[in-house]
Amino acid sequence: MLATDGNGLPIGLVVASASPHEVTLAQETLRTIAVPQKRGRPRTRPRELVADKAYDSRAFRTWLKGRGIKAVIPHFERRARKKPKRGRPFAEPTLIYKSRWKVERTFAWLQNYRRLEIRRERLLTTFRAFVRVACCLILLKHF
Repeated sequence: MLATDGNGLPIGLVVASASPHEVTLAQETLRTIAVPQKRGRPRTRPRELVADKAYDSRAFRTWLKGRGIKAVIPHFERRARKKPKRGRPFAEPTLIYKSRWKVERTFAWLQNYRRLEIRRERLLTTFRAFVRVACCLILLKHF
């Protein structure tokens, strides 16, 4: 799991096995974010989270709302309600969601490193170290 900023540069990372669902890892990934500021403590909460349909969960949305993070996640059609909800109509997050390609570009940058393309390491700590080195190289290229 990888969290990126608005330019597609990695700011948060969690490496785990393939068995847990993405929603459970998303909370842990968001806890790893610490963006340094000019003064004061580092910023740990993004203003908004852009994610795909796999993260559409009522529990995850309430967790984000409790932390003050705006969720830009499209609804999964199979779980959509048959009757429209009362109140404010739902607006499709088109403009903000269109910037999600930057996250996919970051994953493509990580795939440029052959060691990460196919996971050959048995130990999770070894693979995590290689992913962190690749993220550092990506950051060095862009600064």
